[in-house]
Amino acid sequence: MPFVTCGDPDLESTRALLLAYIEAGADIVEVGIPFTDPLADGPTIQRANERALRGGTTMEDALGLIADVRRQTDTPLIPMTYINPVYQVGYDRFAARCAEAGADGVIISDLPPEAGREWIEAGRRYGVDTIFLLAPTSDEARIRRVAEASSGFIYAVARMGVTGARTDAPPEIGALIERIRKHSDTPICAGFGFSSASQIAQTCRDTSVDGIIVGAALIDRLENTSGSNEERSLPPPPSHAS
Repeated sequence: MPFVTCGDPDLESTRALLLAYIEAGADIVEVGIPFTDPLADGPTIQRANERALRGGTTMEDALGLIADVRRQTDTPLIPMTYINPVYQVGYDRFAARCAEAGADGVIISDLPPEAGREWIEAGRRYGVDTIFLLAPTSDEARIRRVAEASSGFIYAVARMGVTGARTDAPPEIGALIERIRKHSDTPICAGFGFSSASQIAQTCRDTSVDGIIVGAALIDRLENTSGSNEERSLPPPPSHAS
């Protein structure tokens, strides 16, 4: 499951990239809606958000792009966002817009299930799946709550910290997946830190994961092939995101 930040570096490039990933065989594509304070994301995706916002990309632009790509493919498209912009728009309106655009589900990465009742109900009204995250530090009570509330798939965070390419296979992910399996038959996809085919193959071989999400490593590759990004760099992330 590749990840793209909508509007990085512009909407037409994002559209071409989405279609290229789908043509290359992506089973699902995660579409990041740019946000000013992406706490779960490391420097690479922070830079992508900054570039998209500097270009004027909005939530409505992202949903419009999803609608455009939806007319050309049945591949599931999953917008990823944060609670602040969803709250500003309104849960019901956001769910309705996602449904109109043809989004299959939504990841609101900083929304815990304990605070998610209104959004879950809105998503269900409009047939939009709710995808929650679970980390290696999640206790059994949190895993049960996420298992009950999630639909589409459960996002298993492969390692602590923020998003960003790593070279090692995450050692904690197998145990987390087995703990989730005790409470849910919902598919489980793992993300955070996946960057190479061998690393992904090892994780798939050693665990019962259903899918792998790759984001920062792809954006790194795009940055490296588009020339120097000195002018686009951000300061180091704040301590709460390190």
